[in-house]
Amino acid sequence: MAEKKVLLTQEGYDKLVKKLENLKSVRRLEVANRLKAAIALGDLSENSEYVDAKNEQAFLEGEIVDLENQIRNSVIIHEEGGDVVALGSTVKIRFPDGNENTYTIVGSTEADPEEGRISDESPIGAALLGQKAGSTIQVHAPAGILEYIILEIIK
Repeated sequence: MAEKKVLLTQEGYDKLVKKLENLKSVRRLEVANRLKAAIALGDLSENSEYVDAKNEQAFLEGEIVDLENQIRNSVIIHEEGGDVVALGSTVKIRFPDGNENTYTIVGSTEADPEEGRISDESPIGAALLGQKAGSTIQVHAPAGILEYIILEIIK
């Protein structure tokens, strides 16, 4: 079965690589040292420090495998300026209440709404894709259908 492609901006890719390097070089060593200290305490059958360290090691190794898979299957989104909203575009929109906000459309892996990075799979992100500045989009939300106006495609 083919692995699912992971859509990332260059910034998102670089963050994953940096996190992976930290897990492999720093965190692995920390966990190994915890394990070694727990083993030195003796009787492993009743040693909660040993059990905790082994669990942390298993979780860490799982996270490393996951990051390696994401990096291996990543496709870099090139943030291009253009007339229509695409992956990597930064868009300024007006909400129904008159407030305005700016979002960058990214793949789901690096979505972080608090940082203004919304997934292309989210209701707003999906509705924005392929649209032009000045367009009104409709988003189906739990509260009903909301209309947003695309004020500007920044990049």
